[in-house]
Amino acid sequence: MFPVFLQACTSNKKIYNSDCDVNITFKKIGFTQLIDSIEDYDEQYVEVSGTYKEAKEQSALYNDSLFVDHSNKHALWINFSQDCPLYLKGTRTGLFEASDGGFTPMNNKKITIRGKINLHNTGHLGLYKGAIDRVSSVEL
Repeated sequence: MFPVFLQACTSNKKIYNSDCDVNITFKKIGFTQLIDSIEDYDEQYVEVSGTYKEAKEQSALYNDSLFVDHSNKHALWINFSQDCPLYLKGTRTGLFEASDGGFTPMNNKKITIRGKINLHNTGHLGLYKGAIDRVSSVEL
């Protein structure tokens, strides 16, 4: 019974990939470590998890720990680009396409994202620690 339960939990994950940077090795890093030493990761490709928040003029990844600062200065702007369209693995359904009557729910969800760190892009009004550009994978 336990293996069936595990399979049920993992089968709900949705992975959206792009054809960008398919030959790049991404460095898996914890959110806190990335924020604390972000200068060391400028222009590098990383995989990081956190809570995604979207709103008018907001597209950002925040630490999902309850014990850290959740201000914008400790968050990363997520720079989704039409140059790297994201599609549901095994389909041509896009992350930002409406399906089943709505868009893919991402707001306030934990996601794992792959992309390139850019310290020169600090997001809307310069409020963020840096950005993740060239987003090539999002796992919900």
